[in-house]
Amino acid sequence: MTTPFTKARPRAHTYVPAAHLFAATMLLVCGSIVAAAADLPMKAASPPAPAAYNWTGCYVGANGGGGATASSFTSTVDPGTHLLLGDPAVVGADGTGEMNASNFLGGGQAGCNFQSGTLVYGLEGDFDYFHSKIQFINPFDTLTGGAAFTLTQTLTTDFVATVRPRIGVAADRNLGYITGGVAFTHASYTEAYADALVPPGLGAATGSKSLIGWTVGAGWEHAWTDHWTFKAEYLFAAFPTTGALGAITDAGGGANTLHGSADLIMQVVRLGANYKF
Repeated sequence: MTTPFTKARPRAHTYVPAAHLFAATMLLVCGSIVAAAADLPMKAASPPAPAAYNWTGCYVGANGGGGATASSFTSTVDPGTHLLLGDPAVVGADGTGEMNASNFLGGGQAGCNFQSGTLVYGLEGDFDYFHSKIQFINPFDTLTGGAAFTLTQTLTTDFVATVRPRIGVAADRNLGYITGGVAFTHASYTEAYADALVPPGLGAATGSKSLIGWTVGAGWEHAWTDHWTFKAEYLFAAFPTTGALGAITDAGGGANTLHGSADLIMQVVRLGANYKF
């Protein structure tokens, strides 16, 4: 018991450890952060990346471009009764040479592709209208006796077709490829001869042949939609020779056998569009 003269004992203070105070403060702060984060709008997830283009499938299409042809011509005149002595050899030598030509072409193609990883392989066939006319006229020359003569040779084609495996590497919608296979065409070959001998000689030799050759090339193709593709392509093709057989004759009954041969090389550059099923 205290009396007015007795000094009151001070009240004891409760001690709170610093570690407990720090933990309580951190819990309060974290709780505030979590509550604030719960009020923030959620960010939408990024859309998945689009799948790479798949080249597997069959297609049909059209193409157009230009082609160049070249031929080596060879002529032979056998000994006979119109051209005498060294004249057959003179005509044969002047009837041997090379010439080239070029023209537009156009047509269509169809094929199928199969893709495994980045490797794309398939088979394509095409047919193009291609009128090529290669003409070689011998340089102006004379026979051993001084009489002038001319020999004109012409090789023509009207189409080119190929059947070719293709193999390439795809980078999504772009495809680079190499190709090679069999090539087809039909060639017509003619020789026309005239001289100024007395009596004058006239001659002709003709030949026509369906040709099967080989072709190699390369190209690039791009898919601008899931069904439509665009391509640029180069092809080189070589074919066997075409022969011609005929005669040089005159009004007096003289005659010599005339024959020759012409090979054929083609180069094709074309653009095309395909519809993929």
